[in-house]
Amino acid sequence: MTEKQQMDDLHAAVTQDLLLRVRSGEATASELSVAVKFLKDNGASLDVIMAESPMASLLEDLPFDVAESVQ
Repeated sequence: MTEKQQMDDLHAAVTQDLLLRVRSGEATASELSVAVKFLKDNGASLDVIMAESPMASLLEDLPFDVAESVQ
C-alpha cells in the first residue's frame, strides 16, 4: 500500500467515524467541534462537495448550521 493510499484510507476512516458519532446523536460538543474543524481544514462546503461523499454527509448531518464556519 502506498503512502497516498494510507492517507486516503485514514482520511476516509476519520470521516466515517465522525459521521457515525454525529448521526448517532451521541457526539459531544468537543466531537462536533472536531468535525467542524475537520471540514474546514479540508475546504468543505455544500456547494463544493459531491453529494454522495462521506464529507458531504458529515457536513449535512451536523446538528447546526455550519455553512458560514466552513466556507
